Amino acid sequence: MTIEAIAALSASAVSDSISTLHSAGVAPNEQVFSKVLDSIEGLNQQIQTNEVAVQNLALGETDNLHQIMMNLERTRLTFDLMMQVRNKMLEGYQELMRMQV
Repeated sequence: MTIEAIAALSASAVSDSISTLHSAGVAPNEQVFSKVLDSIEGLNQQIQTNEVAVQNLALGETDNLHQIMMNLERTRLTFDLMMQVRNKMLEGYQELMRMQV
């Protein structure tokens, strides 16, 4: 699998979703912000599910350590990605605030 193929796929998916939003009469910014909030909520659900799984492991109610560790790592990577996106957005906002009009 090549990086170019992934980039082309996500670029076409974004352009398709934007054209769909324009045809539906929905402002793209509102829809994008809604999706961001939904993804944050999904990440929160993952974190809570992982906490319950770790508690069950500690209590001896499950013995699937491998799957629990994979889920924890997946959630950690998702959280790290979300934090990097947040940091870039804050840097952009701060740069805009420093601009003189």
